[in-house]
This record gives sequence, structure tokens and C-alpha cells, in this order.
Amino acid sequence: MKNQLSTNNKIVHREKRHRRVRARIIGTPQRPRLAVFRSNLHISAQAIDDLNRVTLAQASDIKLTKSTKSEKAQAVGTEIAKKLTEKKITSVVFDRGGNLYHGRVKALAEAARAGGLNF
Repeated sequence: MKNQLSTNNKIVHREKRHRRVRARIIGTPQRPRLAVFRSNLHISAQAIDDLNRVTLAQASDIKLTKSTKSEKAQAVGTEIAKKLTEKKITSVVFDRGGNLYHGRVKALAEAARAGGLNF
């Protein structure tokens, strides 16, 4: 019973962090929100214009070949950076989705920065 309660607490705490982060962040056409979604197996990122409610670009690791999760996150970061620089967008607001800035989320962010995005 304790494991189920601790799992529910993890979910509740992540959702609280997510609400707290989203209250301060808004994406514009010039500076979209780079939203990261992380599951146990996959990671994906979207560049979202919240004012017009449009997704400008997206990238995920679903079709990538076998490698570690961190390597897949780096590939997603470079792919989203490439797509955004093609659209002449170099500045974004990073939305970590309630996840801690650690591990795969950090790897994606650093790869996006190396790809030319500023945040």
C-alpha cells in the first residue's frame, strides 16, 4: 500500500510543479514555449505559440534507433533546434513540464542550446 501512495504523491508533486511553472511562462510567436514531455520510455518536445494556440515545431524519439534515453533526449534537442532555426526562431522559453531540470530534461535543453536556441 505504501508504494501506491508514494507513486501518487510523485504524480501530485509533479503536477503542482507544472502548474507553478506554467503560471509564469507564456509563449509568443517571436519567443515560443519549448514544452518537454517525458515518459518512462520516450521524450518529446514542442515549440508552442500560446497567443495563437499553434504548435510551431515538434520532435520526438519514437522513430530513433536503439540508444540510451539520454542520447535520445539529446537527439530530440538538436532536432527541435534545427526545425526552429529553419523557421528563423532562435529564442524560446523553456517549459520543463513539472519535471526536475536533471537527467534527460537537462540533456535535451543543453542539446537545444548547442543547436542555436537561446533560453
